[in-house]
Amino acid sequence: MTVADASLPIETDALIIGAGPVGLFQVFELGLLGISAQVVDVLPHVGGQCMALYPDKPIYDIPGLPRCTGRELTQRLQTQAKPFSPTFHLSHQVTSVARLSDQRLQVQTNHSQTFMTRSLIIAAGVGAFLPRSLSLQGLSELEGRQVFHHADQRPATVAQHRVVVGGDDDAVGTAIQLAQQATGLDAGRVTLLHRRLALDASPDLQAQLQSLQAAGKIDFKLGQVTGLGMHGQHLQSLDIATPEGLSHSLPCDALWVLLGLSPQLGPIAQWGLAMSRKQLNVDTERFATSEPGIFAVGDINTYPGKRKLILSGFHEATLAAYAIAAYLRPGEKIPFEYTTASPRLHQRLGV
Repeated sequence: MTVADASLPIETDALIIGAGPVGLFQVFELGLLGISAQVVDVLPHVGGQCMALYPDKPIYDIPGLPRCTGRELTQRLQTQAKPFSPTFHLSHQVTSVARLSDQRLQVQTNHSQTFMTRSLIIAAGVGAFLPRSLSLQGLSELEGRQVFHHADQRPATVAQHRVVVGGDDDAVGTAIQLAQQATGLDAGRVTLLHRRLALDASPDLQAQLQSLQAAGKIDFKLGQVTGLGMHGQHLQSLDIATPEGLSHSLPCDALWVLLGLSPQLGPIAQWGLAMSRKQLNVDTERFATSEPGIFAVGDINTYPGKRKLILSGFHEATLAAYAIAAYLRPGEKIPFEYTTASPRLHQRLGV
């Protein structure tokens, strides 16, 4: 897997929005037809909904795999797409799509990355999975510096008062990891803050949390954040409201807000594409949208008889790949070949 940083505009034949299972399989199907792809996803990792919502829960309806987890399916699809060297732009949300005079599409992300693509494939599932946050004035200005929405993010400088807000596996696991890694200068307090006593984390994580509490390495507090205590542009405390209606200040110079993810259609709704009930209308021959060169596969699209299944998305990605090849190579016959017998496909697959 290649991960690219925002830099100069990137020119590509195909840009895929969404690195979930259907987006990953789209990379594979395009690769078989000799089309390389760039992939954008708002999450910091590939896997889409499978990794965001149920990475370790079993899936039973993938052909040939009687049982696999979302994590296993993601890993298998990455391995399958690997021969085609897709480049992934993670933690990027597409903010605008514009048609250029030469009919290419100019696509911009929230991190100032620009793509010039001849085709755009939207495989965004039910929308971009964005972290739920807190409605607090001044919070957004601290994001990426002292406020974080993903478990693997860390401040650039030493933090002595680290607070994790949330009660699910991500939140509890992050608090445990911070406490276990705390040594030397970075051995300050770790506090897990949740609005209620009951946690949504696994029994194993809750047992680890209780053990660290007993050892004095984690504080667990009940309450909700109502305000930020600032010193200039630096966060130094949180205003907390307790379930009893009391309020107090909690020292904090690094805050993880881990309240889960919420699917949001986001900017897609503003791109002028024909939609029905927040889904993109497509035909069932090409899976093309109402705009030339823009295709949609997976849960983001709709058509008569649509079923929101990963299997359906794989089928759609296959037909879309042939349609994209025909769109990119007008007048050229697109060969239909089997991976079991085609020397050309074997060469592309490296087998």
